[in-house]
Amino acid sequence: MTTGGARSNMTAGVAFLAMMALSAALLAGFFGTFHPALDSFSHFRIHLSVLTVLLALPLLASSYRLQAVAALVFAVASLVTTASALPRLWPEQAVARPTDQIVYSLLQMNLRYDNPTPKKVLSLIGHANPDVITLQEVSDMWVTELDYIKSAYPYRILCAHPDGVFGVGILSRRPFASGTDASCFGNGSMAMATIDLGGSEVDVAAIHLDWPWPRNQSRRIGELSEPLSLLGETALLAGDFNATPWSAAIKRVATLGDLRLMPSVGPTWLHRKLPEFLRFAGLPIDQVFSKGAVTIHSATRLESAGSDHLPVLVEFSLRPEAPKPEEGNATATVWLSRTEEADG
Repeated sequence: MTTGGARSNMTAGVAFLAMMALSAALLAGFFGTFHPALDSFSHFRIHLSVLTVLLALPLLASSYRLQAVAALVFAVASLVTTASALPRLWPEQAVARPTDQIVYSLLQMNLRYDNPTPKKVLSLIGHANPDVITLQEVSDMWVTELDYIKSAYPYRILCAHPDGVFGVGILSRRPFASGTDASCFGNGSMAMATIDLGGSEVDVAAIHLDWPWPRNQSRRIGELSEPLSLLGETALLAGDFNATPWSAAIKRVATLGDLRLMPSVGPTWLHRKLPEFLRFAGLPIDQVFSKGAVTIHSATRLESAGSDHLPVLVEFSLRPEAPKPEEGNATATVWLSRTEEADG
């Protein structure tokens, strides 16, 4: 055997081992319901699938061709399971908007606790003009910044996190429903308020989950299982879940709240040190769920406002069967301190 042939065989062998390792990680992600460590692999299913394909293609011309074919089939099949989050090659047919119902909007934003351009965020909110805003990483800095739009969004609840950084919040143009209380749960990981939208009560919740295993994502979902189950018959849950739509973590949240997951808008998170043209390689971890009389008409990513997450604007309406509250409005502004018990 020539030196060149030996080197070629060695290269193919290394590529084969790498391909098998990636395939094993890809396979592990499909068993995330058994342990959160396995679910951690699922979030990178697209990346693992693409890398497996790139390694398998050259191996089709080697002695590992049969293994390469098997890996290719598995990788492509895995990609199919993420189809809802992949870039669309054709326009998606929009849900027809009713002419006899009001269309509302919800803006989901991870603010970034140390965002260097807070005024850009406020400008984006003013331009989008949503009815309701769900927020994550509401740091102490943001409590001050959000006061600038208090006249536009007088109904609000801001839940502080013990570290003063990873709080959540809900801002609303529409009043909180009469006789209801806005609440914080999970040490500032979830905020919930019942909002009066044209006479219909809608529970709106903002949530921020921890990173996946070995961090505390699974435990946090367990801690929030009770408030998730308390969401009313008609509700919206939005947030930074640090989890992809196809993961076991997201399925668990949907089951606990009896919720429908909105089709993904595509990658919303990209490491802030990476250039924007690599957004396609980011992760779709900002999700919106709904239940009951909510009909979602559209969801779009907005331009960056200084965070490592893109804002998501959702337009929705309420079907006539939504429950009707009693007459009356409630005004609420809540900021729970980091030392205050907020889980009751």
